[in-house]
Amino acid sequence: MITLSTIGKQYDLGTVKIDALKNLSLTIDRGEYIAVMGPSGSGKSTLLHILGILDTASSGRYLLEDYDITNLPDREQARIRNKHFGFIFQSFNLFPELSALENVMLPMSYAGIAYSKRKDRAAALLEDVGLQHRMHHLPTMMSGGEQQRVAIARALSNDPDLILADEPTGNLPSDKGEEILTLLESLNQRGVTIVMVTHNDAQAERARRTIHLKDGSLLEQDSLQGGQSNLQASGEAIHV
Repeated sequence: MITLSTIGKQYDLGTVKIDALKNLSLTIDRGEYIAVMGPSGSGKSTLLHILGILDTASSGRYLLEDYDITNLPDREQARIRNKHFGFIFQSFNLFPELSALENVMLPMSYAGIAYSKRKDRAAALLEDVGLQHRMHHLPTMMSGGEQQRVAIARALSNDPDLILADEPTGNLPSDKGEEILTLLESLNQRGVTIVMVTHNDAQAERARRTIHLKDGSLLEQDSLQGGQSNLQASGEAIHV
């Protein structure tokens, strides 16, 4: 599904240059559930941002099912990002002035989906995550766990091939975090590919593969037996 080849990412901070990623190569198969771990500053979030085309690599190649998206124009990157990727952030990143329903509808408006269709789909997604009673509530009227479930529904709005989650339970109490993890596992069982950044060993053990980063480099990968081969085989090819 995704192949990163010798990816490097460098930031210029005045006279100082920081290597956030160093010659990182990684393959992600359809249907996988991957945890990304490492100490602060190891490059976890940078990797996630490059995977989701929220940032571009300084060097190396990014292939999305053999299509090179390394140096595409911004408009084309935005189209692919909206069509193929869903994002879940630690801080939820909901628009405070929009209701739960409107937050979930928003990515579909960028995709050009008709109002009635995106409203119906947003309502169905909120029902799927157990928030049918919160559709018209603003984020400030909801708990952290409810806001994160809205964020998950929003991430699913354009039926993405890959969900990228950056510490999705980091701002939640343990019981609400467990609800989010269970929901992510359910999505993965339905064939959605998930890459999740976490600092929590117990959460990482629930993934099918764990990637360890240190100082921008890939240290090692741990895989559970069995994998997700049945899901990979059933997935459709991405049409970029």
